[in-house]
Amino acid sequence: MNATDLPRELIHPPLLSAGELLAAVRTVAQGPLARQAEAIDRGHYPKSLLRELAGLGAMSAHLDTATGPGDYGAAIRAMAEVSRVCGATGFMMWCQAVCGLYLQQSGNPALTSEVLQRHINGSALGGTALSNPMKTYAQIESLLLKATPVAGGYRVSGTLPWVSNLGPDQYCGAVAAVDGGEQPSSHEVMFLLRCDAPGVEMRECPSFSGMEGTGTYGLRLKDCFIGTDDIIACPTKPFIVGIRAAFVMLQCGMAVGVTQGAIDTMWAVEAQLGHVNQFLEDRPDALQAELDGLNQRVMKLAETPFDSSTEFFIDVLDARAHGAELCLRAAQSALMHQGARGYLLSSEVQRRVRESHFVAIVTPAIKHLRKEIARLSTEEMPA
Repeated sequence: MNATDLPRELIHPPLLSAGELLAAVRTVAQGPLARQAEAIDRGHYPKSLLRELAGLGAMSAHLDTATGPGDYGAAIRAMAEVSRVCGATGFMMWCQAVCGLYLQQSGNPALTSEVLQRHINGSALGGTALSNPMKTYAQIESLLLKATPVAGGYRVSGTLPWVSNLGPDQYCGAVAAVDGGEQPSSHEVMFLLRCDAPGVEMRECPSFSGMEGTGTYGLRLKDCFIGTDDIIACPTKPFIVGIRAAFVMLQCGMAVGVTQGAIDTMWAVEAQLGHVNQFLEDRPDALQAELDGLNQRVMKLAETPFDSSTEFFIDVLDARAHGAELCLRAAQSALMHQGARGYLLSSEVQRRVRESHFVAIVTPAIKHLRKEIARLSTEEMPA
């Protein structure tokens, strides 16, 4: 969808410039978010903070407005600023951001008007259930949701083990294989799944090692009706190809932010422990230089988020993989630099180690990224 196609009375231009947005987000991150970060890691879902960030435009800066295209660089920087303090909240920002992307790119007037506007201003929050579909398209898993065509839409059944940034009055973008009757499924349908819809059951997940406050639930669907007003795309594959680079690119905000937070904690003990920490590998100055280089690369990619070429998508996947690997190294090094104090369960360093693990395994995980890079690179090679 082009910016000129948007309803002018609903989709307003951002109230803050990119610089003003970043400053406002930093104030929230270093103030109320910093005070809640440990509680969020242990299970507190920061709904009011997410709404405050949404109100600033932190999770919609990448979306087109009636006056022009969105700014992916600003969205990624805002996410990084939050992830620098709390990786879990940065992840929920990504969930909200990509769900907004689905809504806007759907081209469905029932989703691009009031539903999208409420999503943009934070009065409605949502997530993304595309982990399973993304793995399916990479030939790692099979689709877990099945859709049967009925009058006015589909009946969908199946189970998703965990979907984040959800609540009883929230929603997510999901994909189901369309039942072809006696024929194998030939296509998929993508839709907005509302948690309070009849036939949807939310289930508590087993306890994770961290990031417990991300509103993550298992979803069980039994004959859940999805009407045409909630259809995002059908067939789904062309839609996914169109947004896949933007989907992955936005995650770089989490990696950059958690890495920067780890480097910050290394510098925090430099005056006291630098005389011995100098013998460690991955020192903060070297990590900062590498992170700055990665950030510049991501900002360049963010200029053309809808480039559909395979070469561009490989570059995005590679930047995302680099971010995850750097995040792991920085968090591990921060623990070594902090020593015993970083081993305390209440330490932000200990939390950041677990956040870095999440950055590395959330879809697309490092192994998924490397698999896709190898597959796409082989396809690009001449016979």
